[in-house]
Amino acid sequence: MPASARRVDDTLAALADPTRRRVVDLLRRRPHRAGELSDAFGVSAPAMSRHLRVLRKRGLVEERRVDDDARVRVYRLRRERFDELKTWLTEVEMFWDDQLDAFKRHAESTRPRKRR
Repeated sequence: MPASARRVDDTLAALADPTRRRVVDLLRRRPHRAGELSDAFGVSAPAMSRHLRVLRKRGLVEERRVDDDARVRVYRLRRERFDELKTWLTEVEMFWDDQLDAFKRHAESTRPRKRR
């Protein structure tokens, strides 16, 4: 299996969890601290940490430490994996567009002609 296919699989697996999708939706607006994410979803810090670890390992988010407090981490989205997912989805969409175009041509070529 090509590396890009494995990365798309990893991305889809990470996004299969509704909490992680909601984290991504929130991070689309702006970077957030881990504590803010925990509070926003009403989950414990360890539970949010597990979700963020999955997203980080899959390359969907990155963490940055705040200079004045090494304990505080800010999370933001990374674009690369979303671009790969978008490319894969575009390829799937092109397949279906081709299939529908072929069906339309077939239907139009076999349509009974009206008698005069």
